Amino acid sequence: MENLEELKVKWIEASATASTIAALEEVRVGALGKKGEISALMKGLGGLAPDERREAGARLNEIKDSVAAAIETRKAALSEAAIEAQLAAERIDVTLPVRPEAEGRLHPISQTMDEIVLIFGEMGFQVAEGPDIEDDFHNFTALNIPPNHPARQMHDTFYLAGATGRPANPSSPGEEDGARLLRTHTSPVQIRTMQASKPPLRIIAPGRTYRCDSDMTHTPMFHQVEGLVVDETTHMGHLKGCLIEFCRAFFGIADLPVRFRPSFFPFTEPSAEVDIGCSRKGGELKIGAGDDWLEILGCGMVHPKVLEMCGIDSARYQGFAFGMGIERIAMLKYGIPDLRTFFEADLRWLRHYGFLPLDMPNLVRGAMR
Repeated sequence: MENLEELKVKWIEASATASTIAALEEVRVGALGKKGEISALMKGLGGLAPDERREAGARLNEIKDSVAAAIETRKAALSEAAIEAQLAAERIDVTLPVRPEAEGRLHPISQTMDEIVLIFGEMGFQVAEGPDIEDDFHNFTALNIPPNHPARQMHDTFYLAGATGRPANPSSPGEEDGARLLRTHTSPVQIRTMQASKPPLRIIAPGRTYRCDSDMTHTPMFHQVEGLVVDETTHMGHLKGCLIEFCRAFFGIADLPVRFRPSFFPFTEPSAEVDIGCSRKGGELKIGAGDDWLEILGCGMVHPKVLEMCGIDSARYQGFAFGMGIERIAMLKYGIPDLRTFFEADLRWLRHYGFLPLDMPNLVRGAMR
């Protein structure tokens, strides 16, 4: 018990010079382990006289605490150094050029939306946007969809938790009853635009829409683009000319046959379905002149009730509207057989159907893969 100070210095210095966590653990075991030097001295206190035992015990406890603190301090320093070394070894220089095999591709949906915006932009349309979460009035009532229409039912529409599904008060346009839902089409963007702006209007509204359906040709979430023109002179002939020009520009076929069939939509009157010519010879679908037709979109003149719901004088103004599924026309143009593959995040699929980065489409050369 005469050289306790030297013992203290010995183990503190050993702790300070340990270069690894493993070496530091050996120091701890040699000093404070069950058979360690300081532990052995603590066990020998029982053979001393009471006064000597009290004094030596206090001294040994002080040495034990000092050595333990030195070990913990060194352990913290070694752990921090190890982390720094690991971070340095795993450092990535993000300024390095990307490897050729890691080249990204634009998703066909993004590319198709860019193409649509480009074509209608050349016609003077502006892009409008709105919320994905809508109320009953903007999604149904303002579009002249009656309260008992199947589209309002739970089997077709995603109502949010707590939503009642009750229609808004028809006598108070815009009044909300608390019902919330995921929009089933981008038509609410047209309603909000007509409420917020005065005619003349010429917009397209691309975006996500949601319906309770899932199979080879339907997904719970999909993309639509809708168009709206409202002014004092627009008529059905303008609608037909606009959509014929779009179809021929989008599919890159100057003489693409386009026909309009009478149909019905609550928000347009008269209404029409638009078909493009195609051929199915040999079991292969080919867009262009042929002996068959393929439906691609719906359209019509805006119903006077819809204009009135938005505060627009239907006696003075009229207009047309149209809508189409973006996935559908992308599948037709680029030969994609299954709608579900758009959302499976398969890199092999994206490398095959995707588009080169920064290769923006234009009306002269289209898009390159």
